[in-house]
Amino acid sequence: MKKKYFIVFSLVLMMVMSLVPAGAFAKEARTELVISAAASLQDSLLAIQPQYEKEHPGVKLSFNFGASGTLQKQIEQGAPADVFISAGAKQMKSLVDKGLIDSGDQTTILSNDLVLVMPVNTKIKLAKQTSTELTKSEFKHVAIGIPETVPAGQYAQETLQYLKIYDKLGPKLVQAKDVRQVLTYVETGNADAGFVYRTDALTSKKVKIVLTIAQKAYQPIVYPAGIIQDTKHLKEAADFYSYIQGKAATAVFLKYGFKLPAAS
Repeated sequence: MKKKYFIVFSLVLMMVMSLVPAGAFAKEARTELVISAAASLQDSLLAIQPQYEKEHPGVKLSFNFGASGTLQKQIEQGAPADVFISAGAKQMKSLVDKGLIDSGDQTTILSNDLVLVMPVNTKIKLAKQTSTELTKSEFKHVAIGIPETVPAGQYAQETLQYLKIYDKLGPKLVQAKDVRQVLTYVETGNADAGFVYRTDALTSKKVKIVLTIAQKAYQPIVYPAGIIQDTKHLKEAADFYSYIQGKAATAVFLKYGFKLPAAS
């Protein structure tokens, strides 16, 4: 009798299962979209991610944060990426020139400021409120990003060359792999001062902005975004590319201290 009931139950279960759409019990596969983005964008993009994925349930954002020059080299060497957001025009131009990003699929979305930060508990004073004071003996270590690969480091180098003190500071300079590492060096006291973007400085309670660098001292800080030519997810990449230029994303970027690019 028990065997008979078991057979009937199994037949009923099979009939019910046949009425359920295929895949209803399996989680719908999502497209993984790889975004290679400048380290300074980390907080804002991670803040954008939940809302974007909620509005695009078929997409999972995967971020690769780092120095723009390093990301550029990775893309040139074939590393997987669908969208690239640089903290400098040079890195984007290189990828466009090599045909890895179409010129029509890239545009500048944001801008930023370069600032000098010091630990909040520092006893060193900037009497004249100028970066030339970094040559004083009180400053033992000054952190900048590696100029060849880190746009923030390039802007810092341009500033120090503009002030004609780059060579004088040579022995004091501590070079970092990206702008976030510069911030860490200052936060931990491993550097007495460092050049970072305003947006990075605003993320930390352990540093204070002591100078906003005059924009005439360095090239404009711009953030171009572009779609990788060989992306296997063109529609999804194009949707994200459009989204980060829209009102919702722009509001987040502004909240984190970024600025919109100057009208050309």
